[in-house]
Amino acid sequence: MGCEPLIHLRQVVKKYNSLAGEVVALRGIDLQVRVGEFVAVTGKSGSGKTTLVNMITGIDRSTSGKILVAGIPVHALSLDKAAQWRGRTVGVIFQSFQLLPTLTVLQNVTLPMDFARKYSLRERWERGMALLEQMEIAEHAHKLPSAVSGGQQQRIAIARAMANDPPILVADEPTGSLDSTTAEAVWRVFEGLVGQGKTILVVTHDKELAGRAGRAVTLADGEIEHD
Repeated sequence: MGCEPLIHLRQVVKKYNSLAGEVVALRGIDLQVRVGEFVAVTGKSGSGKTTLVNMITGIDRSTSGKILVAGIPVHALSLDKAAQWRGRTVGVIFQSFQLLPTLTVLQNVTLPMDFARKYSLRERWERGMALLEQMEIAEHAHKLPSAVSGGQQQRIAIARAMANDPPILVADEPTGSLDSTTAEAVWRVFEGLVGQGKTILVVTHDKELAGRAGRAVTLADGEIEHD
């Protein structure tokens, strides 16, 4: 990959129209993230953190500017194409887990593989079990998500995000609804994944956890205040 950054944002602007008029969520963001970096994105509520990661994952579209992820111009993809690209390239982890309640833990983890049609049925099952082993929750594979704790649900969500072996993981407040001991355990999982070569971008309010990432980017009023 040479010296090219894995994630490269150039002058990214995002504006929303609200009842109160135009809201500028991002004001000309320039950001580069290299392969294997562990980046924490911090800042007060409304500073643009979630908007920023939604631009990088293609969940939302920028108003202007360029977003290149692994050489792909994400800003130019249609929402359908962005969804297909995201399934292969970026694992997304949400604060609220977003597990499907009627599927077992294992079925939740294999679902992205079903969509991407990346592995054979048997390989999907084996890979799903291996990811649950890695997250130390394999004994819960055949339970429904409601039968396990919040910390375990977040581990399931991380396993699901890794289903298609994406080079990048993006997490939006992944420890926001967890107690401090569980949050610490989830953070250690991220540190282990960075050790395996994953590139991780985590939005967090927790300054102590952010300080343990390799790099902390602080947003204020839609601009990078500190990097």
